[in-house]
Amino acid sequence: MIIHPDDRVLVAVMNNLEDWRRIQDEGWYRIPAKHAPEPVPHLDIIAFYYTKAFGEDKWAIHYYARNLGHELLTRRELLPHEPDHPRASELYYKLQLGPIQQCVSPIPSLRWRRITFIYTTWDRFQAAEEINDLYAEGGEFVDRLYHALRESGFAPERCYPIRESGVEYIAELAVPCRNGVVVMETAGSGSQSGIPEAIQFHPEMVTVDPEDLLSSVRIEVARRGGVMPRPAGTGCC
Repeated sequence: MIIHPDDRVLVAVMNNLEDWRRIQDEGWYRIPAKHAPEPVPHLDIIAFYYTKAFGEDKWAIHYYARNLGHELLTRRELLPHEPDHPRASELYYKLQLGPIQQCVSPIPSLRWRRITFIYTTWDRFQAAEEINDLYAEGGEFVDRLYHALRESGFAPERCYPIRESGVEYIAELAVPCRNGVVVMETAGSGSQSGIPEAIQFHPEMVTVDPEDLLSSVRIEVARRGGVMPRPAGTGCC
């Protein structure tokens, strides 16, 4: 299978064994049309992130397949043996898949985190050592800060879901701590999380004086009891 560096990869959540059986035996995968993150015709590769239903393989990407084409069907048409399902009339993309390919090395979530769809590129997918390496949101400066935080031992997370007062936000960058979360976001990017205590940084801070920014993060992490340890048995990149 020939894949180009800029081919588009969708990481999809695989949370039940029956859907995985269909992929293996019937060669197709379904995505609710209202939740599809990108125009499906433009997706080249579909990768699968296993959740806790997959036992020892959970919280990681182990397999991927090429997207060969799609149909737009109702759930009832896709799964005729479940005609009375509450979402039976809703539209789904039925993606026809090529042969399943195994990753050279699994791409794990070191914090066993929940994700939604991740839209990335093949070059990022190939180079990824863990889930956070797949994210492209925020561009070059968020990339730089993420790596600076990781090299400084903060174990940062990208596109990290945070729930406060019943509302969920997605933080550009976050450091989960023993007593809360330190959130960072690009000032003026339009992607503000809405969390009042978020540390805002301008792109030039990352290139001109990153240590000043890291010092601010260090203070806030200490105030929240230090970095939250990862679950036992996970590696460290």
